[in-house]
Amino acid sequence: MYTSFYMGRYLEQTEARSELQQRIAADLRAKAAAKAKQEGANGAGYYDAPDGVDDSQYIKGTKATTTLAPVWLLLFLIALAIFIFFVIIANQ
Repeated sequence: MYTSFYMGRYLEQTEARSELQQRIAADLRAKAAAKAKQEGANGAGYYDAPDGVDDSQYIKGTKATTTLAPVWLLLFLIALAIFIFFVIIANQ
């Protein structure tokens, strides 16, 4: 008897919480839909592109990274290691 009463209260509490969560979620969905509709009317086509860029003319004239990029990275790391070596030697 003792456990069935409190178990029933627990289930009732869980059901009430889920109903509240459902109402809150529905309200948030409605607000988001209204905001999206309003923004769509104000700036038509602004959010059509996934990255927010309407055209790709800004990238025209640039070139891709060459295959020498790993070599430049290796040279930079070697120069950094030599610099750190000289700093360690100078502090001794």
